[in-house]
Amino acid sequence: MSENLFRSVVDASAGIKLFLEEPLSVQAHALFAKLTEDPPAEFYVPDLFYIECANIFLKYARRYGRALDDSQTDLANMKKLALKPVSTADLMEDALSLASQKNLTAYDACYAVLAQRLNIPLITADEPLAKAVEWAIWLGDFK
Repeated sequence: MSENLFRSVVDASAGIKLFLEEPLSVQAHALFAKLTEDPPAEFYVPDLFYIECANIFLKYARRYGRALDDSQTDLANMKKLALKPVSTADLMEDALSLASQKNLTAYDACYAVLAQRLNIPLITADEPLAKAVEWAIWLGDFK
């Protein structure tokens, strides 16, 4: 493996910013542009990443009237990203323990446990999560 290879776990709060114009979207685009570098970055996600993003799109449809067709297109494009999904079934016991210790949701703890297991950072746009987990980087601090 190349020493210049960038590896991290990314969560839904960071990934969704590729598709929705929100604060930190510029940083998310810079982060995900690493997937096209040579060598390309490796981004890992628990498989719940995709349904979490779908739920965020659904909230935007319900709250702001965002067209469901736009969200369907964005989900199709999200599936094309070179992400490396990992089954939550392999993470759930440790996620439950970490969630209890750090006062996190089990969902957020899945990302943190995956990053911990791979010994790579978790990149998140969720500032409280970034503060709760020592191996997390807040997307706003991403360089």
